[in-house]
Amino acid sequence: MHIGPKHLRRYRQITGILVDYGFGAALAQLGISDRLNIPRRLLRRRPAIEGELSLAKRLRLALEELGPTFIKVGQVLSTRADLLPPEFIDELRLLQDQVPPSDWESIRKVIENELGAPINEVFAYFDPKPFAAASLGQVHYAILHQGKEVVIKVLRPDIERVVNIDLDILQDFAQLVQDRTAFGERYEAVDFADEFANNLRGELDFKKEGRNADRFRENFSNDPRVKIPRIFWENSTRRLLVMERISGIKIDDIPALEAAGFDRKRLANTSARLVLKEILEDGFFHADPHPGNLLILPGEIIGVIDFGTMGRLETKDRIGLARLLILIVQRDSEGIVDQLIRMGIAKYRVDRMTLARELRRILLRYYGLPIQDIPVAEVMNSLEPVIYKHKLRIQSDYLQLIKTIMVMQGVGLRLDPDFDMLTATRPYLGRLMRQIVLPTSWGPSLLRMATDWADFVGNFPRQTSNVLNQLERGEFGIDVEVRELDEAVDRVDRVANRIIYGVLVAAFIVALALLIPNIDLVWPWGIVTWVILFAFFFMCMLGLWLIWSIFRSRRRRRK
Repeated sequence: MHIGPKHLRRYRQITGILVDYGFGAALAQLGISDRLNIPRRLLRRRPAIEGELSLAKRLRLALEELGPTFIKVGQVLSTRADLLPPEFIDELRLLQDQVPPSDWESIRKVIENELGAPINEVFAYFDPKPFAAASLGQVHYAILHQGKEVVIKVLRPDIERVVNIDLDILQDFAQLVQDRTAFGERYEAVDFADEFANNLRGELDFKKEGRNADRFRENFSNDPRVKIPRIFWENSTRRLLVMERISGIKIDDIPALEAAGFDRKRLANTSARLVLKEILEDGFFHADPHPGNLLILPGEIIGVIDFGTMGRLETKDRIGLARLLILIVQRDSEGIVDQLIRMGIAKYRVDRMTLARELRRILLRYYGLPIQDIPVAEVMNSLEPVIYKHKLRIQSDYLQLIKTIMVMQGVGLRLDPDFDMLTATRPYLGRLMRQIVLPTSWGPSLLRMATDWADFVGNFPRQTSNVLNQLERGEFGIDVEVRELDEAVDRVDRVANRIIYGVLVAAFIVALALLIPNIDLVWPWGIVTWVILFAFFFMCMLGLWLIWSIFRSRRRRRK
């Protein structure tokens, strides 16, 4: 990374703060003194604070002093039990992102620059006092001229320049850590820094949050129990977001909910269905579902706000999680280890026996308890040392999912002490597992795999010929004599033809299976129904014949 004058000044400021908190030796190991032309003796001095506080606490205090970018780094690290020991995780959870609001004049200039007009031309009323402020931006109430109450999110002045400089420095730090330490190489520090930078820059773009809200609203368009605020795109920009204001009672404000006459048990079930649908059906879920972002509106409608942080799960991820949950319920620790390996969370060379034994010990701790009495947060705290010890790699979307489930269970139990998360989960798990056996789920993967094999086998003769020519020219330094090449190529051709036939048959079967749910099966059948069903039956028989011919030829070769 090129370190310009602005970067150099900030780089030295960051280095000075880290040295003050006792991290000079680590900076010296990274070669920072040569990079910034700082005397080594300054990095190796022992600060007075070092002996008074733990290393974890010094790290938290240093991150707080370094500002918003590094506070967010600490908050992300507080969820990464695979990277840091439990004492660091506990300390970094104390990091707070609350800062005083910016002065009104500077905020007003940002708003008017984004609108391209004075505030009073767009808004009939604008409250200059923010009702919420964070490190990246703050939130105001306003009323449009058509009388619509709205919420305004605006970025702080100059915050993008500050964050981008910090992210450049952070990525440079990550490269040094990965190049010069075994820890950085093992945990791919550069990938972590790149992912963090991408996510934080996404938070600086309010258009992305607006698109998230639109997609979330579309996912719940058929559910009258869920309310998602509308985005006023005509007044919104990358640095300014204008959205419909939703007023309601926070979902964890039990006295207010009871005073309003809401049914707490029904609210618990509705909120659980909301979270389970977005996770297991949509694969697009609200990754910051703290009670302040869930409001109860009249009619027991749940209003969801703040779409800056969203999680995404592909179909294979959701199916993998469903299988993992089933294994957890069955308390199959060895099956859990196998599933963790399939999901890429545990490596193949992990100590399977030890990991299974430690997971079994945690599962037995809660044996016999009703599912609603098992505290998810406590279970996660028990798992943190195991995750760190066995170097389990948990991707960020899974971490966000765990956080979402923990909040869901906590809110559900506050609303209804008898809330059973497993009972609410079963219908969604059933639908998800049924998708596994439907052609719409495995059909595209089967066709893709078959096509890949067909390409491989079809190219095999040519690639074999090229390899043989290279060997003949002595490029590999050896002489190879291949006999009966024509016979081998003929066999490969037969295999290629068989695979191509298999691909075509599979394609017809999948296509016809997709058509069957859309035809009229009421007797008497029409000509179209007869043709489709006959073709489906014929293709299935043809597929069975192809399988039998493969089996028969294999038996013949063995004889």
